[in-house]
Amino acid sequence: MSDPISPPILLVTGAGRGIGAATAVLAARQGWDVALNYRRDTAAAQAVAERVRAQGRRALVVQAEVDDEAQVLAMFGAIDRGLGPLAGLVNNAGIVDVAARVDECSVARWQRMFSINVIGSMLCAREALRRMSRRHGGAGGAIVNVSSVAARLGSAAQYVDYAASKGAIDSFTIGLAREVATEGVRVNAVRPGIVETDIHASGGEPDRAVRLGPQVPMQRAGQADEIAAAICWLLSGAASYTTGALLDVSGGR
Repeated sequence: MSDPISPPILLVTGAGRGIGAATAVLAARQGWDVALNYRRDTAAAQAVAERVRAQGRRALVVQAEVDDEAQVLAMFGAIDRGLGPLAGLVNNAGIVDVAARVDECSVARWQRMFSINVIGSMLCAREALRRMSRRHGGAGGAIVNVSSVAARLGSAAQYVDYAASKGAIDSFTIGLAREVATEGVRVNAVRPGIVETDIHASGGEPDRAVRLGPQVPMQRAGQADEIAAAICWLLSGAASYTTGALLDVSGGR
């Protein structure tokens, strides 16, 4: 990312565990100061913040439900005051649910899924653009949305609703990238496959990565650090001509 801000400031949502935590720590190692958003687990977020500080970088822990506009506005205000002008956003916060067919799902489940996975990412992107876009007097920056290969596989008989929410993220990424291409902001998405993180436990399948890993062409599940590496590349100046990309990091799945 060609940005005059030094050090650049990054917000990672859902940074208390898994891909978000790995991204925050790797970004710090690469020179970013990091705002770490979390939903509930303060201790986990603080532990990640200590790992960021161990890299010699500043860390700010900010609690917010990403689909709550008032909380998102408060979070960005805290970052403005506590760290300074934002240069990067990783929209990582998201949820799955227990495996279920579409004809077994409730509207409440769908509303929660789309509220957090889609509206949350759009809200955070909106506020980031209001700070980074040259249209708004910003210095430019980069947004990376965390999607999923489920967006193209569909996740039949598992969680079609989750797959659909990530399909929405793919469309959002492409459209937003084109919308702000002349404003100094790049927008891309990383689509992980089966990765060993705690998200599987929250979906009722803590052993999912171990069980399904051998079915991946590379015959293993991915690691959070491997996804973080792709995210941080898209944030970096090495990806200066990359926008609107959907980068699969899925072991060939």
